[in-house]
Parts: sequence; C-alpha cells; structure tokens
Amino acid sequence: MSDYQIEIPPSFQALHLDPRRRLTMPLRELRERYELCEDLAQQLVDHARSTLFALGIAEEDVLARCHRGLLEPQQLVGTDEAVWVTRRLAELLGWDWAGWSVEA
Repeated sequence: MSDYQIEIPPSFQALHLDPRRRLTMPLRELRERYELCEDLAQQLVDHARSTLFALGIAEEDVLARCHRGLLEPQQLVGTDEAVWVTRRLAELLGWDWAGWSVEA
C-alpha cells in the first residue's frame, strides 16, 4: 500500500497514457511530473496577475505568454504538459481558457 496522498487528476494522467490506456512511465515518475507541473502552475499565479496589471493585456494573452515561456529551450515540461500547466493556471486564476489556442 502506498503512502502517497496526492490525487493526480485524470486530465494529467491522460497525458501519459498509451492508446491502450496504460501509463507510459512508472507511477513514481508520473507523480513527480504531476507535482512539478502543479508547482509550476501555482508559482505562475502571481506572475500572471502582475503581467495582466503591468501590461494591461487580455487574460488570454497573459496565458499565451506563460505557455510560450514553458516551452523555452530549457523546458522543464513537454508540450502536452505545458498546455496542462497553462490550463491549470487559468483555473487557479479563474480565467476563461475554453477558447484559447495553444498555437498563440
């Protein structure tokens, strides 16, 4: 029995499932990836609010900037994880991301 207490959301698990719905990595690694992505989203909250205020741009533009930053050359997360982090950030901020395009 595991002592791991953090519930990994299905939306994150889905990023790491093969077509047969099996994990593409060990469970321990999935937990580490999830914790990294959740931490990134939490850390970006203040940055996103500050950017919105300082630049006076739309919320979706702030999210697009954050998303591009997650994909920088020294990226910590993969492309799918970057989308997940950006959507989680929008959720934490209470911002709408339903119509937001990751190609922005």
